[in-house]
Amino acid sequence: MSDHESWTDSRLLKVVAEGDRRAFEVLYARHAPWLVLRLTRRCADAGVVDDAVQDTFVAVWRTAHKWQGKGEVAAWIWGIGIRRLLDQLRGRSPAIIKDHEDVVVSAEEQVLLGIEYGELGTALNRLSPELRAVVQATVLDGLTSREAGKLLGIPTGTVKTRMMRARGLLREELA
Repeated sequence: MSDHESWTDSRLLKVVAEGDRRAFEVLYARHAPWLVLRLTRRCADAGVVDDAVQDTFVAVWRTAHKWQGKGEVAAWIWGIGIRRLLDQLRGRSPAIIKDHEDVVVSAEEQVLLGIEYGELGTALNRLSPELRAVVQATVLDGLTSREAGKLLGIPTGTVKTRMMRARGLLREELA
């Protein structure tokens, strides 16, 4: 086992920002499997998921220096991953998707695309990053408060409090 494998995600990402390829490989090996699984829950097309994962890690390599050290690296990677999946889905016109019998756009995929462009997407973007991360983890990702807390590196009670605040702000915004 190399030194890199025992490093925290934060330390790995810091040296990835400095161009350390071995740190990037370890980060990829650590996070790509769960990212594939989570994106596959949102999109049945393995090719689209693979492209989104590849694009995610290209973005991680290129933008590692932008991570501010707040929250969990996994949550930061997930944010990039879901946006890359949406980018992949946006790149396919509904007519083209419908013409392929082996590719089915789920209702969830359509909702995700709607969130990106609709009033809800605008309202979500106006939330603070802390509140938005909780909404994404619990509502969009379907995690429990406990799971979201682990992912985001905050206590379960904080997840519940932030979700309550986010709901109130979203109600006001969408009213």
